[in-house]
Amino acid sequence: MYLNLLEHGGKQFIRLWYKPDHRITKLLKTSKVAKYSKTYKCFVMHKAPESIELLHLHFQGVALVDTRYLNRPKRLRPALGAVITSGSLQSEPLAKLPELPVIRLHPLEHGGKTFIQLSFPYNELVYRTLKCSSCCLWLQEPKCFAVATDAVSLYQLLDDVQGTAQVWLAGTMKVNDMAVMRRLWEQTYRKDAGYLTCPLPYLEKLFLLNYSLTTIRTYHSLLLRFFNGHKKDGLDRINVFTVEEINSYHRQMVQAGTYSYSFVNQSINAVKFYFHRVLGKHTLNLSQVERPEKADRLPIVLSRQEVQKILLATDNLKHRCILQLLYAGGLRIGEVIGLKISDVQSDRNLLLIRGGKGKKDRTTLLSQKLLENLRAYYREYRPKVWLFEGQYGGQYTTDSIRNVFRACVEKAGLQKKVTPHSLRHSFATHLLEQGTNLRYIQSLLGHKSSKTTEIYTHITSHGLESIISPLDNL
Repeated sequence: MYLNLLEHGGKQFIRLWYKPDHRITKLLKTSKVAKYSKTYKCFVMHKAPESIELLHLHFQGVALVDTRYLNRPKRLRPALGAVITSGSLQSEPLAKLPELPVIRLHPLEHGGKTFIQLSFPYNELVYRTLKCSSCCLWLQEPKCFAVATDAVSLYQLLDDVQGTAQVWLAGTMKVNDMAVMRRLWEQTYRKDAGYLTCPLPYLEKLFLLNYSLTTIRTYHSLLLRFFNGHKKDGLDRINVFTVEEINSYHRQMVQAGTYSYSFVNQSINAVKFYFHRVLGKHTLNLSQVERPEKADRLPIVLSRQEVQKILLATDNLKHRCILQLLYAGGLRIGEVIGLKISDVQSDRNLLLIRGGKGKKDRTTLLSQKLLENLRAYYREYRPKVWLFEGQYGGQYTTDSIRNVFRACVEKAGLQKKVTPHSLRHSFATHLLEQGTNLRYIQSLLGHKSSKTTEIYTHITSHGLESIISPLDNL
């Protein structure tokens, strides 16, 4: 006789199961431990050690009481199913070092010269390390450590703090030396035996061709994964790879089921750039590299009521202005932090977006309601250069905007999985539902192709409200 767990009315009981046997049934009917349940059509009993012990005594010599299924953990099935992968993947992320204290670099004017200020939450080990560093100066008046702005000093700083702290750049720091950037980007990786660094000519070529720093960093990380996924082969062997070997690597990424279409395509582009533009292997026909088919997924769009709830979820004037900008002008978060005070052209009711995606300039709408809030924000915060500046000056960060948006969505009680970019999607969709011409929306969003903007025609409910479902006519 097997004992199984039974939950009823928020309480736990035991269900008794056995192959039909008149002796067991007769004994259960006369037993005071169990009762027959018409609901579950079986004998049940309370889940208590005393009850189980009495059951053992009652059926001694008649049946064996088996409790193997009683305390078995609940079997849960994943809601999204399961993916069978192809085993160990060469495209796995590189191992990271344990987290260390962060030293942030900021530009600093002192005594008519430009320095790099080192700011960090006080840490005795970091303080002693910087004090002993040959490249660091202690500036008495601002009371901070500083280094010179040349690449040699930054290299020395990275050598001195290695294993003690990580060095991050503030948004206002611009580094044109790709060797320094490579060192900064790779400082968090665990460099085991055989670790392959990104070739410097690769980064310099991207920089000279005017690729954005975001794209350079993305390509850098993806090429590192490709190299170190094949580090057993060595760089010389990688440099003579065939199309099939490059295909095999990206095929594994697709089979893993954890990488998006755009991520795999970016990896193909990063590897292709290395072989074609750095190694000059134009005979390697990488146009035939297999690319995953793009899924036609529609962006998540918020209703007007949901947008209003998000915008009203914060009492902070700066935060509200940032969120209103994302929605009122259809801006990307990178474009918001790149706005300068002079870009708000109130006399023309326009916002000037400089160096948007693809390094394109454009203008977009300036809402009157937003303009009133921006004027109140300016009077209160008095930003100097950037429209939105951080707590200690310099540009606001994209992470700060994401955190503000996440907190507002949570406070508004929305269950949708949305990001700040969802406000841009909502801006375009709501304009289309108002009857705005698609060509104007394309211009406001800064899309190069009208095909990119046409995706919003699949989301809008404009015109659908007049169509009646055939079910309603039955």
